[in-house]
Amino acid sequence: MDFIEELTWRGMVHTMMPGTDELLKKGMTTAYLGIDPTADSLHIGHLCGVMMLRHFQRCGHKPLALVGGATGMIGDPSGKSAERNLLDEATLRHNQEAIKRQLSKFLDFESDAPNKAEMVNNYDWTKDVTFLDFAREIGKHITVNYMMAKESVQKRLNGEARDGLSFTEFTYQLLQGFDFLTLYKDKDCKLQLGGSDQWGNITTGTELIRRKLGGEAYALTCPLITKADGGKFGKTESGNVWLDPRYTSPYKFYQFWVNVSDADAEKYLKIFTALTKEEIEALVAEHQQDPGQRPMQKRLAKEVTVMVHSEDDYNAAVEASQILFSNKADEILHNIDEKTLLEVFEGVPTFSLPKADLEAGVPVLDLLATKTGVFASKGEARKMVQQGGVSINKKKVTDPNAVINADELLNGKYLLAQRGKKNYFLLIAE
Repeated sequence: MDFIEELTWRGMVHTMMPGTDELLKKGMTTAYLGIDPTADSLHIGHLCGVMMLRHFQRCGHKPLALVGGATGMIGDPSGKSAERNLLDEATLRHNQEAIKRQLSKFLDFESDAPNKAEMVNNYDWTKDVTFLDFAREIGKHITVNYMMAKESVQKRLNGEARDGLSFTEFTYQLLQGFDFLTLYKDKDCKLQLGGSDQWGNITTGTELIRRKLGGEAYALTCPLITKADGGKFGKTESGNVWLDPRYTSPYKFYQFWVNVSDADAEKYLKIFTALTKEEIEALVAEHQQDPGQRPMQKRLAKEVTVMVHSEDDYNAAVEASQILFSNKADEILHNIDEKTLLEVFEGVPTFSLPKADLEAGVPVLDLLATKTGVFASKGEARKMVQQGGVSINKKKVTDPNAVINADELLNGKYLLAQRGKKNYFLLIAE
C-alpha cells in the first residue's frame, strides 16, 4: 500500500510538505504524531490522527505515538481560546499508560517487526533541560518574527482569547520543534503527522531541524473533521464521545455512529474504518438503493465499535438498540446490564415504589395508577389494558386483574411500563 495514495482517496490529506511522497517511496520511514495526555482516555476527536498512524504502519512504515507529557503541562494555543489546566507528573504518567492501552487496539507495539510502533513521552527528554540551555540551543535558531507569523499565535493576539497569549503558550511551538529535533536525531524520524491546526507548530520543527542540523524533515496534516451541518464533530449534548467505556458506554458509542447523517456516513467510512475503496463504494451504492435501511451507518457503527471495543460489545449494543422494536424485546431486557438499560431509556419519566410491595405482589392496575402515575386513574388503566395498549417489560398485559411481583424486576430493581405505542415509564423499586 502507498501511504499518500491511501490517505488521499480517504480525504485525509489537508497539507503536505513538498518531498514527503518521495521520502516515503524510498523505503521504511519513521513518523510521529503527538497526543495530548490531559485525560486518561482518547475521544473520537483523536481518531483521525490515530487512523493516520494505523495506515502508516499498514503501509510498512514505523509510527511513533508521542504523548505530550511536557507540552501537556503547558498547553497549545492552536484552536484554543483559553489556557489549559496544568497537570502533575503522576497524573500524566497514569494517562500515558491508559492511552497506550487504547492505541494497542490500532497499532502493533508488541511484535518483532522492524516497523513496530513505539510510544514516547516528551517529558523524558525535556525535564532535565535548563531554561538557559533551551534558550541557547533552541531559542536562538528561531526568530520571534517567525514565531509571531504563525496563524495560531495571530488568532490569540487578535482578540480571540480573553486574556491574550501567555509566554508559556508562546513557547509551545519551540517545545514541539524540540520534540521533532530530538526524534530526528534519536529515532531517525523525518515526518510529523497531525491535524491541520498543527501545521504551524510542525513546520517550526522542520525549520529548527534545517537551521540547527542542516537536515530535511517533512510535515503532513489531515483536515479537522466537521459535520455536514457545520456542527462540531465528536461532541454530543453530554460532551465528548470517549473511547473508554467508563466515560462513554459501548451502547452510546455505537449510537453516535449509527445516527450520523447520510452525508457524513460516507466521509466517516473512509476516515474511521479500514474498509477498502471498493467496499465503501458498494455500501454507498446499496445505500442509494434503499436509504431507509441505513446500510452505511450500520456498517460504520459496526466497524468502529468492534475496533474500539469488541465484537461482543457491538452485539450487545445492537441488541440494546432493538429493545423498542424486536419481537424478542422482553428477553433482551432481562439480559442487558443496568447501565445500558438506563441509557436506552434515558429521559423517560420515572416513578419510585417500595420493593416490598412487589415482593408481596401488586395488582397491575394499582401499580400503574395508585403506586405510580403511569395512568391518572385505575379506570383509565383498565380500559387501556382491555384495548391491548399496556405492556410491562415489553410483554402485553391482557388481564386487568394480573398481579406483578418482584420476579419480573429487571436487574432486581426496574420495571418498564409502556402506555400505547410510544409512552414509556421506568418504575424503580427501592
